[in-house]
Amino acid sequence: MDPFTAVALPEIVSTVVYTLLGVLLMWGCWKVIDLLTPFSIVKEIEDGHNMALAILIGSVFIALSIIIAAVILS
Repeated sequence: MDPFTAVALPEIVSTVVYTLLGVLLMWGCWKVIDLLTPFSIVKEIEDGHNMALAILIGSVFIALSIIIAAVILS
């Protein structure tokens, strides 16, 4: 069986749409987090070498991605 005939076009379109939706939601959450902090997160991580902040932001993004995936799948 040809691997391209096993995948239907609507499945590809829905995958692309949900991927874009998830990326847009993650971007929106980043902007909200960035607006709520009184300092620049990127500057603090890059220039200040604040490893604790980098780990915290990374864990926040992992949690947000799990929540967004659960919402999209429901």
